[in-house]
Amino acid sequence: MSYLIEATGIAFRMIFTGDPAVYEITLRTLYIASISTVIASLLFVPLGTLIHFSRFRGRRALVGLIQTMYSVPTVFVGMLVFLMVSRSGPAGSMGLLFTPAAIITGEIILISPIITGLTLSALQSTGRGLADTAKALGAGPVRIASKVLYEARYAALTSVLMGFGRAVSEVGVAMMVGGNISGYTRTLTTAISLGIGKGETARSIALGIILLSLAMLVSVAVNLLQHGGRE
Repeated sequence: MSYLIEATGIAFRMIFTGDPAVYEITLRTLYIASISTVIASLLFVPLGTLIHFSRFRGRRALVGLIQTMYSVPTVFVGMLVFLMVSRSGPAGSMGLLFTPAAIITGEIILISPIITGLTLSALQSTGRGLADTAKALGAGPVRIASKVLYEARYAALTSVLMGFGRAVSEVGVAMMVGGNISGYTRTLTTAISLGIGKGETARSIALGIILLSLAMLVSVAVNLLQHGGRE
């Protein structure tokens, strides 16, 4: 018990004194998760909007599939990306394996159902009244979609934050296609896993505290957005 208390004290000192290794890993994790979330948002918020305003056979099944994919295992996504970018894979010639780009690709795939599905839920919560009113006033499809999306902006931003939180905390993709390379692809989750195995308890606790803090910040931001959307 005394060892754990001592290691925790060292971990806090690492955080507050700006340990280079700890902050390097943290910044890399934030960079990879942020790029993944931005790209996924640019692709899948519009896709969710398109699905919401479209009527086609199999739409309900598609929405159900998207929602089912919320909790897809990260190692499964990591395996798919690994098979795509390995030397024998279709994208093997691009040299993406064990690079930040491979992790970003995997995280985009991982969080795409969350952003798409929660965007759909956000738009559905606005009801039909706004869309019908805009249509009656002569607005086109793009104008109607933008109006409804703006009305649901707080909930839509929540979907983006949830995607970011999932990207920051995942470990399977980063480990399998990033390779946990020091100074290049090592993230908070993979560094914690490696550190515990090597007996670097204090550093692992420091990284764990930062990871938990990021998760709590995302949770607080989501709650604030939900509160703002009800005002």
